[in-house]
Amino acid sequence: MESKDLELGELLAAAEAAPPGESVEVVAHDLQKRFGAECVSFLFVDLIGERLVRLIAADGAAEEPGEPIELQGSVYDRVLQSQRQHVEADEQGGRRVITPVTNRGDRIGVLEVTLQAADDTVLRQVRHAAHALAYIIVTDRRFTDLYHLGRRTTRTSLAAEIQHQLLPSAPCCEAAEFTLAAGLIPADDIGGDTYDYTLDRDTLHLSITDAMGHDTNSALLATLLVGALRQARRSGCDALKQAHRAHQALLDHSRGLATGQLFCVDLDTGLCELVNAGHPRPLRLREGAVEEVELAVNLPFGVAAPSAYRLQELQLLPGDRLVLLTDGMQERGAGAVDLAAVIHDTRALHPREAVRSLTAAVRDACYGNLKDDATVLILDWRGKPHPAAQTRPTPHR
Repeated sequence: MESKDLELGELLAAAEAAPPGESVEVVAHDLQKRFGAECVSFLFVDLIGERLVRLIAADGAAEEPGEPIELQGSVYDRVLQSQRQHVEADEQGGRRVITPVTNRGDRIGVLEVTLQAADDTVLRQVRHAAHALAYIIVTDRRFTDLYHLGRRTTRTSLAAEIQHQLLPSAPCCEAAEFTLAAGLIPADDIGGDTYDYTLDRDTLHLSITDAMGHDTNSALLATLLVGALRQARRSGCDALKQAHRAHQALLDHSRGLATGQLFCVDLDTGLCELVNAGHPRPLRLREGAVEEVELAVNLPFGVAAPSAYRLQELQLLPGDRLVLLTDGMQERGAGAVDLAAVIHDTRALHPREAVRSLTAAVRDACYGNLKDDATVLILDWRGKPHPAAQTRPTPHR
């Protein structure tokens, strides 16, 4: 058994040389060669975020994904929530090691390894392997449907398929100044809601939108809307110009309407410039109190009326939690949920888990039968770190 440190360059080179669907086998072979790992498997979180799907790598070959495993209350759930490695004895006198596979806050799944012996050095190397696996999967899933197929534990509608292609590839992002996470339900049958974000050198861009209509019609309208917003953003437009471009695109190419909020957050100051196009107001948690953010409301995108959009400002302070949502989080049965109370009660949780709590509360209030899409995006603002603390981000784990 070799105990030398993981040669990351060699592992990445092996992953690049292998077919894109064999990421797990590459890592498994490395762990077997160096530490005598007897069983290596990767369990990835499904599209809905309620189950895990196991992909086993044994003797250099991957087995087909097994039956989904319920996430709620499992040891895997605890590992994903805490983002800490778990070690326990197995029935054969070895050690079962479960390690989170996460990239910039995006919890992809867990790496599970069975070892005969696992001292601190070996456990550290398994963590390094899991970290490398996260980057390998993020790269390889651009070239194969394997990871997309494995995440489908329920039937996905055509509208949902279209919608998911509009969303960022990761529902969570961590940086020195902030952590954000988003989620939408029902994930396998959505049509109309979107969220988006991107991080420039000095600006965080956020958007949340709700295209009116149902099924594929709303998904197609959302495609036009998101495409127009991204084109404007990537052309260097601020929130106001993005709003005008999106509005004009809907007027020129459809008869549909959409609400939305666009945010440009200055990473140095926390000053946020935004446009509110007929969308529900955000909620803000500050110093333990939850309140609705008072914003002027402009008309939705696509309304043919002589009304200009208004650029507004919102100052974020370190410690703020900003919650953006669509009206599906408030309408019909969801209206029974005290969102402010849930936001307050989950204030100590990572935004990933707070999003999960909010969407679960809405789903439960509707007895699992939502009539509309419901989307939530949570931004935790820390602000610019002191120069002495900039050696690495300090996200909550």
